[in-house]
Amino acid sequence: MSGQFGMYPFIISSLWVTVIALLLAGPVCLLSAIHLTQYARPIVLRIMHPVIDILAGIPSVIFGVWGVLAIVPFVGDHIGPLFGKSITGYSILSGGLVLAVMIIPFILNILIEVFRTIPEELTEVTLSLGATHWMVIKHVLLRKAFPGIISAFSLGLSRAFGETIAVLMVVGNVTRIPTGALQPGYPLPALIANNYGEMLSIPRYDSALMLAALVLLVIVILFNIISRWLIFRVERNT
Repeated sequence: MSGQFGMYPFIISSLWVTVIALLLAGPVCLLSAIHLTQYARPIVLRIMHPVIDILAGIPSVIFGVWGVLAIVPFVGDHIGPLFGKSITGYSILSGGLVLAVMIIPFILNILIEVFRTIPEELTEVTLSLGATHWMVIKHVLLRKAFPGIISAFSLGLSRAFGETIAVLMVVGNVTRIPTGALQPGYPLPALIANNYGEMLSIPRYDSALMLAALVLLVIVILFNIISRWLIFRVERNT
């Protein structure tokens, strides 16, 4: 209301939440995709496919309610005291945990399809040379699927960065520059969702929120450009 505007705290909060979510969801998705496509019986994958699709179709507000009822108390009562801090639980870590669960089915579906498109002849030839199953996965399948893995993670990153309702409900929405995962934050999507409807009558505030939306769009585009560049470099080197 004083006419002073700045995007830095909101950009940093968005990066905190997104990176935490990707760090938590990435290994789970990669290892699950390897297990479902390389070790599990085909019937397990047929059962898991509709389960993953159902998880991907759950509205984000449901994840937000789950975060308020389960994740926030868990972080406040257990994670905070573990590090010697008394917190309410509404924090960047809570937002990252909720967001990680939300993007797992999205990334996992892509990774499963990536591994399923790799020709079985590659596996059979490598096994015939005396390699173990894990050596085939580590040195052949992961190398062949690396561009697809980058694509899956980059799409998950873009999806996580723009998520609004679920993160808004658990992250705390405090306007300050966060320096740790146990502090509250205020991501860009939450800023726009919380303020846009009420501030249309204030031209400069309205313009600032429009700029926030533009910044959000530019950051997501940059993520995708970087991922495309990485994929190009990997494919050229292989």
